[in-house]
Amino acid sequence: MSASALTEGAHHIGLTVPSLDAARAFFIETLGFAQVGEKPDYPAVFVSDGTTMITLWQVRDPATAVAFDRKNVIGLHHLALKVPGSDALDALHDKLKGTDGVEIEFAPEDLGGGPIRHMMCTIPGGIRTEFIAPAS
Repeated sequence: MSASALTEGAHHIGLTVPSLDAARAFFIETLGFAQVGEKPDYPAVFVSDGTTMITLWQVRDPATAVAFDRKNVIGLHHLALKVPGSDALDALHDKLKGTDGVEIEFAPEDLGGGPIRHMMCTIPGGIRTEFIAPAS
């Protein structure tokens, strides 16, 4: 960490989703996150993998909500989550291929010539998500 940095990493990442139930199920059932809180009147749920907390906020009206376009809208380009290693990345890819609401953009591949590997997909709700396996 830089001695001059005024921050210490991400506290949480907030994502607006069209279906709170689908997003919660994806993070908990597919990725193994735990629900660590909720705010039913917003509505929102808070999930964590033990390192990163993600706030999932229900969009007010999914029928009129505008989907994010990473090339034309300022905002979150994608969410990147780290996995323990290359084998875990391959196993996650296999799992995500059969998960409803997930579209694989590209399968695990070397990032910039390796040794880091990554894959990209959209998760339920259309949020572009990258999974990264650091070098061993």
